Parts: sequence; C-alpha cells; structure tokens
Amino acid sequence: MSEKRRDHRNRVLRSGESQRPDGRYAFKYKDSDGRVKFVYSWRLDKNDRLPVGRKPELSLREKEKQIEYHLFCGLVAGGGNMTVLELVERHISTKTGVRDSTRAGYKTVINFLKNDPMGQRRIDKVKLSDAKIWLIQLQKKQGKSYSTIHTIRGVLRPAFRMAVEDDLIRKNPFDFELATVIVNDSVTRKAISRAQQRKLLKFIQEDPHYSRYYEGIFILFHTGLRISEFTGLTRSDLDFTEHRITVDHQLLRTTRMEYVIEAPKTEAGTRMIPMTPEVEQCFRTILEKRPKPRAEPMVDGHSGFLYLDKNGMPMVALHWEHYLKHICEKYNRIYRDRMPNVTPHVCRHTFCSNMAKSGMNPKTLQYVMGHSDISVTLNTYSHVSYEDAKAEVRRMAAV
Repeated sequence: MSEKRRDHRNRVLRSGESQRPDGRYAFKYKDSDGRVKFVYSWRLDKNDRLPVGRKPELSLREKEKQIEYHLFCGLVAGGGNMTVLELVERHISTKTGVRDSTRAGYKTVINFLKNDPMGQRRIDKVKLSDAKIWLIQLQKKQGKSYSTIHTIRGVLRPAFRMAVEDDLIRKNPFDFELATVIVNDSVTRKAISRAQQRKLLKFIQEDPHYSRYYEGIFILFHTGLRISEFTGLTRSDLDFTEHRITVDHQLLRTTRMEYVIEAPKTEAGTRMIPMTPEVEQCFRTILEKRPKPRAEPMVDGHSGFLYLDKNGMPMVALHWEHYLKHICEKYNRIYRDRMPNVTPHVCRHTFCSNMAKSGMNPKTLQYVMGHSDISVTLNTYSHVSYEDAKAEVRRMAAV
C-alpha cells in the first residue's frame, strides 16, 4: 500500500494536492474542456497563518471548493481568462443591424474601457461591490455625468449577462438599479410657459437675422415632432389636402459626417400628425422661401428636404440646437426676464405639456407624440401646477 502524500507539517494531502519546496501549495485539476489547470496558495486550510510578507488570498482548499462548484455548474474556470474589455467587444460583435447612433455609443464605451483599469480586469474577479464602487468613483473622482455612466453601465450589464449565459461567471455584478448607487445629476428639461413661448416666437419673428428660422421653430412648438423627424421631412411627407404630416423616418448625421435615414425612434413613432392652419401656413412659407439647389440632395432614396445648409445638404439636429442656443443668448442680452435654455426637445416637451393642460386625451397625446409607453406621456401630466388644477376643477364644475 503506497504511503499518502503529506505536507511539511505532516498533514495528509488530498488527491491533486501537493506542496512545493518553497512551501507553496498547488492543486492540479482538469477544467470542463479537459485541460490541465493549476491553482496555488500559501495556505492549505483557511485556519493556517499567512506567511509574513505574502498577500492575503483564499486557502488552497477554499479555492478547490470554488473549482468544484464551478465544474458542477458547468462554469468555465477563471471566466475563460476573459477581460471586461474582451467581454464587451464579444458582446458588441453579436449586435447586428443596430442604429448608427447605437454603434457610435458602443465605440465610445470600448474606447473608455481601453483606458480604464476596469477594462483589463478578469470578468470572474469583478464582484457586485467592485462594480458599485467603480461607478461611484466615475462620478465622484472622474466627474462623469449620470447620463455617461448610464451609457457605460447600459453596455456592461447585458455583456455580463451574456457571460452568465455562457457559463463564464455565476452572477452579473452590474445587475442593479443605477439610481440606488450614484446620484442622478441629469438636468431635467422642463417645458417653458405659454407666455415664454409667445415671447420667444415673437422675438424670433421680429429679429432681422433669426427670423429665417421662425417657421421651423413654430412648427417644433406646435407639432411635438422630434428634431430628427422634423429635419427628415420632405415635400412628399406634407399632405395639404388632408392637412397632415406623415412621419415614417428620421434624418441623422453620423460622427463620420455621413447622412443616413433611419426608422423613427420607436415603432409608435410612425404616425400621421394633423396640421393646424397656422402650422400648415408655416410649411407653405418654408417651401416658398426654400432656395432651389443646383443638385437636390438625396439621402437613402429621400429628397426634397425642407431646410438646406450653406453646402446644399439637409440641416440636421445640431443646426437647430445651435440656432436656438444663440437665439436665447441674444434674447437674454436684450431683456431682463431671462429665457431658460430652449432646445428642440424643450419645444417638443412644451407642446406635450400644453396639450396635456388643454385636456387632450392621454392616449391621443401618446399617439401624436409617438410614445411607445403611455407612462412617458403620463409623466407630462405631473408637470401641471395648482393653477392648472384649479382651472380644470372649475371647468368640470361648469359642465
């Protein structure tokens, strides 16, 4: 009968265990693919003292238990030695047919992880507390905004979910509500009042320079169109007989300065919006003033865009964001009653708020706005004030 293997303290070693001349313990095993692997530790048992000068780590037999559990669950040992960056790149490679804006967001996250230590960490070493502390540090120490961190976590969470499904790890360390970990410092884009809207539109209409954009901004305030939907409109999308706007696409310009046509943001975004007489007149005025370019720009089969820039290409969201920014700055240099920051989305939100305060049925408003979820529309109703409530009560009492 062969003598059992023992360590330097005369303790019996189990199958696969050994002790090296320097005192370090080793365990030999085969992973789920049949490959020979080794793990090491300076302690055999968790109650052993750690040698002076050695970094704290699990004992060999604690590591053996982990390996046994992983093999039982079918987990790949060590997460397949995959780093967080490699996992994210693998996850993104499975995404086909995504919007250009989404792909640009993926690229931003990859570039960030290439320069952040988290990107080089092995995925099986990232714990729940590690993920939370990292995101907190991104906000507090690196000054990243909530929206930026939301985007990063929005890529990492499904990537780690894929790692769980691939049996590389047991739990997803990023599967938690972000708002419970970091402060949501996002600036809420509030609707402006009807009085502010009237003042701003009057200012634009009378300004020698910015009056050229009056009709477009009036339409944004009175249709609730997303800015990319508005810039994507062409002559063929305007039906002056039925007095309606057909919305079935949006115009975007990529980071590579390429113009692309995409479907609306959501399936509910495909809709027809009724035109009021004032909105219809604005569209007619735009078409009358529209200069005839030498060559009509064509983007993915669409032509006849309402507004063109100095290069004869369709104006995009960035143009209108800049125009409104400069308009508000000029307004505030002239008048004491300062105008808040107005963006194309504020125009859309203002329209939604005005319709809600006017008593439009929420489901009807949801359709007009192109919201896929009624909760998004209903959130607008939370912006009403006491004066709105008082007027509504009086209106109902008079019925």
